[in-house]
Amino acid sequence: MPGMRADRLLTLLLLLQNRGRMTATELAAELEVSVRTVYRDVEALGAAGVPVCADRGPDGGYRLLDGYRTRLTGLTDAEAGSLFLSGAPGPAHDLGLGAVLATAQLKVQAALPAELAERARRIQDRFHLDAPGWFRDADEVPHLAEIARAVWEQRVLHAHYRRWNGEVHRELHPLGIVLKGGIWYLVARTGEAVRTYRISRFLDVRTGPGTFTRPTGFDLAASWAESSRRMEASMVRGTARLRISPTAQRLLPAQFGAKGTRALAEAGPPDEQGWVEVDLPVEKTAVAVHDVLRLGAEAEVLDPPELRAAVAETVTALATRYAS
Repeated sequence: MPGMRADRLLTLLLLLQNRGRMTATELAAELEVSVRTVYRDVEALGAAGVPVCADRGPDGGYRLLDGYRTRLTGLTDAEAGSLFLSGAPGPAHDLGLGAVLATAQLKVQAALPAELAERARRIQDRFHLDAPGWFRDADEVPHLAEIARAVWEQRVLHAHYRRWNGEVHRELHPLGIVLKGGIWYLVARTGEAVRTYRISRFLDVRTGPGTFTRPTGFDLAASWAESSRRMEASMVRGTARLRISPTAQRLLPAQFGAKGTRALAEAGPPDEQGWVEVDLPVEKTAVAVHDVLRLGAEAEVLDPPELRAAVAETVTALATRYAS
């Protein structure tokens, strides 16, 4: 398509302006085209009056004539909108904005004075954001790009969704997307309620013909913070009093995050062996047993009695199983 080729020619020009000499192979890799296509595009730029020089030899490649700089650096709406993801190329790619973001970054670099452009390149070389958590594969999100378009265009979504207790069909007004710990969530209105959906659990989505009006004053960040607070509050069912060893004291913040850090900060004085007593917020008993056993023999449940009994029962069952 002519528009696509025009965008590619501009990207090629900006690559040469920002990075200097590049080989045809390097340009082909950046543009995701064949080397033959790069040759044709370079000829097209030359025919348009852009002074592209071809240097031969082992250190050869294409470069712009010394002193030449283009001023064709205006951002399109899509490119400008993608810049907020400039520190997260993985999420940008998931949203279908990878190529758009790359072009936007090139345009910004081309518009910067030389000293600021060099500073921007150094920052990009030295800082990288990796959103997903450790030891966990990212969710498969085949419908993410379509959902993102519906959010942007305020289009009604007809969705087939898998909940923990079965599958449902919903008509949704998608209000925003959140990336939390490497997991994508959709915040959407259904009826009069605003709810959160894990995007990997969408089995199918279809964009309807109509649009919707966003709620007046809706704040995605505030809505997400409130939703997270409600979820965390609903999960906590009580407090467990634990006696933990020095080893468990080192593990507690890593295993339980902020609540582990707070529990440790409020711990009682150590005994002769260095063990301390802490109060840790826990979920229902079945979940709490699993959480406590993550500390192994470095922790002992003192209270409540039902959790202590449940841990003892689980440990006894494990001992019996492994003894046999």
